[in-house]
Amino acid sequence: MDTTINPRPVSAGVEPHLHGDLAIWFFIIAELLAFGVFFVAYAVTRAFNVEAFNAAQAGLNLNLGALNTVLLISGSWCVVRSVQAARADLQVQAVRWMAVALACGVGFLIVKVIEYRAKFAAGLTMDTDTFHMFYFSLTFFHFMHVVLGVCVLTILLFKLRRGAYGSHDVHGLETGAAYWHMVDLAWIVLFPLVYVMR
Repeated sequence: MDTTINPRPVSAGVEPHLHGDLAIWFFIIAELLAFGVFFVAYAVTRAFNVEAFNAAQAGLNLNLGALNTVLLISGSWCVVRSVQAARADLQVQAVRWMAVALACGVGFLIVKVIEYRAKFAAGLTMDTDTFHMFYFSLTFFHFMHVVLGVCVLTILLFKLRRGAYGSHDVHGLETGAAYWHMVDLAWIVLFPLVYVMR
C-alpha cells in the first residue's frame, strides 16, 4: 500500500485554488511591498557608499546569518510536510513536523538575539553609521515577523494536536503556512543583500 504523502489532487474540471485565506494573501503582498521598499532603499544607499558599507559589513557574523538561513528554510520545509500530512489524515506526523518547524523558528530568534547582543556589546547601534541603521532596521523588522510567525506556528501546533485539521479541513493550516513562507522568502532576499553582497 502506497503511504506517500501527496498534495491534494485537483479534480477534473475544478480550477486550482489559492491555498489559505484570501485576506492573508493581501497581507502578504502588503508586507512584501514593505520589505521591497526597505530593500530598494538599502541597495540605492549602498550604491553611493560602497566602501563604507563593505567595511561595516565585514563586521557581520556570516556564520550566524547562514545558520539562520538554514533554520528558516528547514522550518518552511517542515511546515510543508505538516500540511501534507494533515491532508492525508496523518495527525501524528503533522504534529511532529509542525513541532520541528516551531523549533526552527525559535532557533532563529535565539541566534538573532545572540547576534544583537554581540553588536550592542561592541557599541554598535542604529546611530553608529548608515549601514548599521539599515542593518538594525531591516533585521529587526524581519525579527518581529518571525516572532509573529512563531506565535502562528504555536497556535497551529495546538490545533493539530486537537485534531482540528485533516482531510476535512486544512484551510487555517494553509493560511498559517502561507504567512510562514513569506517570512522565509523575505529572509532569503535579506540575507544575501545585507550579509553577503560586496
